[in-house]
This record gives sequence, structure tokens and C-alpha cells, in this order.
Amino acid sequence: MASPFTYRIEAEDPTTHARAGVLTTPHGDVPTPIFMPVGTKATVKGIEPERLAALGAKIVLANTYHLALRPGEALIAELGGLHRFMGWEGPILTDSGGFQVFSHREFVKLSDDGVAFSAVDYGGERIVWTPEENMRIAEALGSDIAMQLDVCPPFPAPEARLRRAVDLSAAWAERCYRAHRREDQALFGIVQGGMDVELREESIRRLQEAGDFPGFGIGGYSVGEDHETMYASLGAFVPRAMPADKPRYVMGVGDPETLLRAVGFGCDMFDCVLPTRTARMGTALTWRGKLNLRNAAHATDGHPLSEGCGCPTCAHGFSRAYLHHLVKSREMLGAILLTQHNLFFLLDLMRRAREAIVRGRYAAFRDAALASLGAA
Repeated sequence: MASPFTYRIEAEDPTTHARAGVLTTPHGDVPTPIFMPVGTKATVKGIEPERLAALGAKIVLANTYHLALRPGEALIAELGGLHRFMGWEGPILTDSGGFQVFSHREFVKLSDDGVAFSAVDYGGERIVWTPEENMRIAEALGSDIAMQLDVCPPFPAPEARLRRAVDLSAAWAERCYRAHRREDQALFGIVQGGMDVELREESIRRLQEAGDFPGFGIGGYSVGEDHETMYASLGAFVPRAMPADKPRYVMGVGDPETLLRAVGFGCDMFDCVLPTRTARMGTALTWRGKLNLRNAAHATDGHPLSEGCGCPTCAHGFSRAYLHHLVKSREMLGAILLTQHNLFFLLDLMRRAREAIVRGRYAAFRDAALASLGAA
């Protein structure tokens, strides 16, 4: 039986490692490179599914940890699965929840068999997750793409801790692969290794030995390191060691500069709470950098957030002065209008990047965009 998941490369930039592809899933095609809005608890905060699709979203992310704790994967399965539960008809990726588990730190006990933790943000219930249990939850949720249970160390971390994360992630990848049965759900492995390129190369080799994963997450970045450290590691590792015929998903990364540079390294998929979280803080992403709408300088400014922006907020003519008023007044509409602008900005950035790759002009596009953002 043919897999419902395929990934094909449609164009490669001649002077960088950037590539444009299409990931086929049971709920639709995903053009890459792509930014995935984060709907942690089965909702992208403040945005209805129809509006999210109109902004250009092709795939969204939800979180296994939070959904397993509330409302529970059994209820979601009973109500028809995650797509029906959240009213999103396109593809969905669920992460394993491992990052959230390990963020609890002193409440976590790690072993070869799995991880035991206290869900301190859900009443302190003591929970044990093995790779097999994690796969059972993922299959019950019914996302198009599920991530293996892995170990995500912080930065900085001693070499022994990085090695342990690579060892356990590889062993758990094999167990996840064996336990996973749902044919309409793709299981991605996750590369670890911190900023150590050689460890990451070992990690991807061991993942390929563990199973025929249709795609790979690249974890362990954006965990405390500075941007230049990330770029040095990511840029050395991805083009040299990641399989060319599988999608490459950099987990938890979403600021414009990092997206532009990572696409040039050959990365395909990204997710981050940055556009929605910064919107709730009163900040807009623009081609001239970030705008803090709390600043008094915007109080009488009749201009839109970005001239020529195609997002509903700018196209409708909402002024910076009005948005400043909403933000200062703590009106929920302010967060909603900034959220849809920020999501559109990142989705449009990746759309433009893809067009530049197809034209063979990605390097020029990237450099011009970085200069405009003040990040060159």
C-alpha cells in the first residue's frame, strides 16, 4: 500500500542550500519552506480556523502534553479526532510534549524506559510516559504528523548530558517506530546533540538506523544559545548530514532573521509561539523590524503597521494610533489584530522565500530581507 505521505523537491537555489518542496499529507499539500502557527491547546490564540487559513496557513501545530492533560486524548478521539475537535481541515503536526516535560526539571525523573514527571501546571499529577505510551496518545489525537518522544537538553549542557540525550532519543526513536501503527499519520524522528555538530551527525545516523522515518525534526535549538552559535551549528550540520529527500523541521524557531538564515541552510519547516505571544505583548513584526505599539510615539500615528501589507489588519486601515489605544486599554481586539498581522507576516515571508528559491534568487532575497529587517 502506497504511503499517503510524500515529499518532493521542486527547486533548489543555485548559490545556497535552500530548496522548495511539497509535503503531501492526508489533509492536503504543504509547500515548503513553511512556517507553522502554534495552536498549543488546539487553538491558535485569538484566530478562528477560517481566518487562519485565509492568512495563508497550510499546517498548524498542537501540543501532545497539554492536550493529553486537558481535555485528554480519549475525549478528543471520541469526538472524531483533533481535526474535527478544533475545526481545522488542513494538516496538523503534534509535537511529542517532551520539551514541556523536561522544562519541569526538578519534577522529572529520566530512565532508559521513559520519563516520569509531575504535571505541576495541571494539579501535580504524577505521570509516566514511555515511548509506547507517547505513541498511543499521538495516534488517539489523530494528527497528520507526530513527533517521537525525545530528550531535549538545555543550553549550555555538559557533554555527558548531550550524549545521554542523543542515546535516549535514538533508543526511544526505535521504540516509537515499532509502536507506531497508524498509517494515516507520519512519525518524524528528532535529531539532538546540542551545538556539537559531530554529535548531531551521529544522532541522525542512529535515527536512520532506527527506522524509515518520512521526516525529521531538528530539536535542541532556541534553548538559550545566542543566534550566532545556532547559525554556526545549524549551518554546518544540516547541509552535510540531513537526508536530502526528507523534510527538515527546525523545532521552536520563528523569528524572521532565523527563518531566513535557516532556509538558506536547507531547512524546510518551522514553528514558534513568537508571532502570537509578541502580539499579546503589543508588538508587531514588520519589514523594518519590531514595533512596540505601547510606545507613546504611536499614539497619534495614522499610518498602518506596514504600508502595502496584505494582512486584514493593515488592509482594513487600522492605524497605529488605534492599535496603540487598544493595547494600552488592554482590549482583546488589539491582541487579535496584531496576531493576525504577525502570522501573516511570517507566512508571507516564507511564501516570498519559496518564490525566490523557485526563481533561483534566494541569496539576493535573503540578503535584501535581512538588510530591511536591520539584521544584515
